Amino acid sequence: MKIGVPKEIKILEGRVALIPEAAGELVKHGHRVVIENNAGVLSGYSNADYQQAGVDILPDAKSLYDFAELVIKVKEPQPAEFDLMRADQILFSYLHLAAEPELTKALLQIGITAIGFETVEHNRALPLLAPMSDIAGRLSVQIGANLLQRPNGGRGVLLGGLPAAERGKVVILGGGVAGSNAAAMASAIGAEVTVFDPNRDKLAALRALGNNVTGLHPFSHAIESHVRQADLLVGAVLVTGQKAPHLVSAELVKTMKPGSVIIDISVDQGGCIETTRPTNYENPTFIWEEVVHFGVTNMPGAVPRSASQALSSALIPYALKLCEPDWEKSTDLVSGVNVKGGRIVHPALTAY
Repeated sequence: MKIGVPKEIKILEGRVALIPEAAGELVKHGHRVVIENNAGVLSGYSNADYQQAGVDILPDAKSLYDFAELVIKVKEPQPAEFDLMRADQILFSYLHLAAEPELTKALLQIGITAIGFETVEHNRALPLLAPMSDIAGRLSVQIGANLLQRPNGGRGVLLGGLPAAERGKVVILGGGVAGSNAAAMASAIGAEVTVFDPNRDKLAALRALGNNVTGLHPFSHAIESHVRQADLLVGAVLVTGQKAPHLVSAELVKTMKPGSVIIDISVDQGGCIETTRPTNYENPTFIWEEVVHFGVTNMPGAVPRSASQALSSALIPYALKLCEPDWEKSTDLVSGVNVKGGRIVHPALTAY
């Protein structure tokens, strides 16, 4: 198989899909791997690192896409990449097509087979989304704590509190991988944490994080009550392949405390808070009704070395399967196919 790893061109995206060690595994299995010039630099990997692993360097994206049968990248293709793709290629990346109608249309017109990392399923889990959800959950609290500082537009609250000062309150919507990581971080720094999830087993695990963590069923009245009290609200709701449901309305956001912070990790899938809109790391925040909003759609891109290592580790078994002629016998990979041959394949996308 001819495999190409392009340089990411989304704004301030520093990740690379395969670190040299992972690319080298594909080479050892007899595949030809090429990477675009300096694609790994922002993750701390030089061209020489890849060459030592048996990977060839190509000068630009066009030559890479012209060569590759399988394109493995991190973020969804950007408009500048649409004309580079072909119908006989396989694209393996994060896609989030439910929130990207123009990208969906482009992929359908090209006729490419596109497999979304976020929709590959194994035993009802999402193994290629999980490592980035780990990171996004942890970053949500780090970033939120920073945005709560007064010079950054926040209400001037130290999340963990201190003697003679109350603790900050963190409310998390969703107790999955991202939400549980956010809860662990917020709990560890001493905040008062409330997590909403309909799954009782998840709530039990979250309570075990510490006496400062409360797990509740997402009844509307309970969400409304806690959101009004929140210093930091984290949206971490996921329905595989679908747009995230809005659990917090614009009217409810209006009732939040001035200077409170919203971080909607679900923004890739449209966001679970009505006032969320996509942002990037050049302009990560906006203020709506005195509430600071953070809606960066590639949160793990802020820590590209850690993220690239974690992603490559999860990716390599699936990349090896995808290089086999009978890869469509893999139910895990077939579950991740979003579009193929000009048709929408994934059932979650048929409504859009």
